[in-house]
Amino acid sequence: MTMEKEYRPEAIEERWSREWVERGLFRAGTERAKPPFCMMIPPPNVTGNLHMGHVLVYTLHDVVARWRRMQGWDVLWLPGTDHAGIATQAVVEREILKEGTDRQAIGRAAFVERVWAWKAVYGSRITEQLKRLGSSCDWSRERFTMDDGLSRAVRVVFVRLFREGLIYRDRYIVNWCPRCQTAISDLETIHEQKKGKLYTVRYPFADGKGGGLDVATTRPETMLGDTAVAVHPDDERYRSAVGRQLALPLTSRSIPVVADSFVDPSFGTGAVKVTPAHDPNDFAAGRRLGLAEIVVIDTAGRMTAEAGEFAGLDRFQARKRVVSRLEDLGLLIGVKEHEHAIGHCQRCGTVVEPLASTQWFVRVGPMAAAAAEAVAAGRTEFVPASWTKVYFEWMKNIHDWCISRQLWWGHRIPAWYCDACGTVEVFENDPSACGRCGGALRQDEDVLDTWFSSGLWPFTTLGWPETTDDLARYYPTTLLITGFDIIFFWVARMMMFGLKFMDDVPFRQVYIHGLVRDAEGQKMSKSKGNTVDPDDVQRRYGTDAVRLTMTMLAAPGNDIPLAPERMEGYRAFANKLWNACRFVMMKVGENATTVPYTEEDLSLVDRWILARTNAVIGEVDRALEQHRFDRAADVLYHFVWHDFCDWYIEVVKPDLAPQGAPAGQPERGREAVARTVLLEVLDSILRLLHPIMPFLTEELWQKFPHTGEYLATSHWPKARDERKDARAERDMEMLQELVGKIRNVRVEAGIDPSRRIEVLVHAESPRNGKLVTDQAALVAGLVRAERVVVVDAFAPDLVSARGVVRGLEVAVPLVGMLDFDAERARLIKDLGKIDAELDARNRKLANESFLERAPAEVVDKERAIQKEFLEKKRRIESTLSSLGGKETGA
Repeated sequence: MTMEKEYRPEAIEERWSREWVERGLFRAGTERAKPPFCMMIPPPNVTGNLHMGHVLVYTLHDVVARWRRMQGWDVLWLPGTDHAGIATQAVVEREILKEGTDRQAIGRAAFVERVWAWKAVYGSRITEQLKRLGSSCDWSRERFTMDDGLSRAVRVVFVRLFREGLIYRDRYIVNWCPRCQTAISDLETIHEQKKGKLYTVRYPFADGKGGGLDVATTRPETMLGDTAVAVHPDDERYRSAVGRQLALPLTSRSIPVVADSFVDPSFGTGAVKVTPAHDPNDFAAGRRLGLAEIVVIDTAGRMTAEAGEFAGLDRFQARKRVVSRLEDLGLLIGVKEHEHAIGHCQRCGTVVEPLASTQWFVRVGPMAAAAAEAVAAGRTEFVPASWTKVYFEWMKNIHDWCISRQLWWGHRIPAWYCDACGTVEVFENDPSACGRCGGALRQDEDVLDTWFSSGLWPFTTLGWPETTDDLARYYPTTLLITGFDIIFFWVARMMMFGLKFMDDVPFRQVYIHGLVRDAEGQKMSKSKGNTVDPDDVQRRYGTDAVRLTMTMLAAPGNDIPLAPERMEGYRAFANKLWNACRFVMMKVGENATTVPYTEEDLSLVDRWILARTNAVIGEVDRALEQHRFDRAADVLYHFVWHDFCDWYIEVVKPDLAPQGAPAGQPERGREAVARTVLLEVLDSILRLLHPIMPFLTEELWQKFPHTGEYLATSHWPKARDERKDARAERDMEMLQELVGKIRNVRVEAGIDPSRRIEVLVHAESPRNGKLVTDQAALVAGLVRAERVVVVDAFAPDLVSARGVVRGLEVAVPLVGMLDFDAERARLIKDLGKIDAELDARNRKLANESFLERAPAEVVDKERAIQKEFLEKKRRIESTLSSLGGKETGA
């Protein structure tokens, strides 16, 4: 099997992506004897294409899935997509508007049909993107949050919670998005600090006596809906005003002065307006005090008829008009700059409007307490552990959850109303008539918050409420990987629902990754123009390079600054491995065979690379067990590039010239053993890299001798104690340093790279001397030397370039190699630098104050540096002497 000269990812990725799926390699449950390992995909929204955040989370999922599958687990990584109510409806509405119509004009049924058509296109597109990314999901189990099974489960959950009193319908202040035209939860409301104004307005006493009260507000337009002014009960300034009536400016109404402890006496004037229909705190106070709720801003963000002369104005336009009118009337006492938090819709960025509205809510307190206790008891672990505290804080401060949305796309709330008798009832299946009076029923128009169905994802995807084999085998799931931005949106709700309906946590571990940002650490957004298109970088650099980049950057909990150019380096790594394998293929042939070998058959470099491979297997396993994806990728990158490609392949090149064995005898010559070790190590490398770079490794693995049909389903390498060889690693490390030093000496001496040199080595110990003697041919081949000789001492008149490395002194004879005058000038310059360094150390070590105050280890380190510079000075002076130059840099 020949190999292309150039690695072309586009030629292999689509082929392997298709073949893996067609052959059903990722189907779970086919071997029931294996222990189960289950992950649920964080379902992407069916609103368009995947972004780089998706690429990160799905790459990490796939690394785990492929690693565990190769380890022998029955891995179920279940895929699917989310209907994403608000987001998807908004996208489809924009499409319809382009056609010159809107959803109201075409009606609910036709609109929902259009959204299903959108889902058919974009849901499939997302699935194809996931497959192109290499995601080894069990595609036979793919789910959608609005498929029949999950829709039934949503109804079952709603009905049970309603009948237990955990779902209720009530009028309350909600966060209303005038653009999306729906209520949104507190979590979907993003509060941003904005510069605004604090207006102080005079509310005159209705009886005309005593002037009035000055009230501070950031929203003067809502004063038209005021039903009281409140002061703190202990505020002596206003004790006499409590109970009196105020003339509400710009209206014909009068409102009372009330006392309530929710008022902060230090804010503004200490007297605050109470607008129960437009502020959550005011709403609660209004309920306590029996105040009316007057709605002056409608769902479109415009002033209602209750706003009198300002009716029909946009809320922000009305603010300007109200302020202007108050100023005209002399009631605007003051205006000052004021920074405060303003809520925005997470989806569209519109400033939300707090509105009193009748909605459906989940009473989350009891479920939240159970979910917090489960984490406290260690039933679910957060990684990194620091996110546990954040989780507890959210659970502690949780509010009832508004789950109704004024949308057409989503799970319709399974509640029905009988207009004849006023009955409100919920049903798992559509009812035919009112159970009390037999009258006609109408279903609630609202749909459920997207996160309601997403919160059921870990068990409804496995068949609940039916009792299924999958549910029994794979729940609780093993691991969830997700971003910190949806811990409360999604993780907390899955915890609550899982404990409530399955009596167990939904996952044993939650790994929290950071967010993908641009190279400067800024959040990516289309408006900033700093987004990165996954399709674009996959085409440009190859999917494996993109995956390696994301894995390398995935330090636990940290945000990821993504510079696409970094992928170029990992594309180079893929090329490096491709070319190394191509070289091996040319040397050993496509029908290469391996031979059994004993320890005696192995060279030092064989023992070293086998020991290093064994160590790397252990390091990668430990890193992945700890979810240190970045560390696993880094270890493999350096091992493959440096140990395997730069060292082992270079060293064994001469051994790969076929030698053969005498007729009738087993082939166990050096070439056969080197070939066998080379193939063995390469096989381990491809297995270890496969979870991170699946396409490249599968393609390469198929070109070499192997057992099994696919690398994707082959076994994971295991670290073995008998492969540990600390001595070989130490010896090889010394030889690597020796080779590096000789190469440096060559370069520094200015020796022509094409010239063959002689290398003399003096060893401080007999063992080191024997090591260099035994491996002289290896060293000579790597430094382009005629020979490498160990000597007892260098001749006094030896003219040479020298270096020292860990117990070895190196000399490269220079006669006939270079210009002596130039070399002398270079050495004298180096000697001057060393003298300056020595002078600084000598002064420091002669300073009694330093010796008395500095820690002993700091003093010892300075003395060690001084000793090192003295040794360097000695060597340079010795070399200068041998060149016939002066022996001092003075």
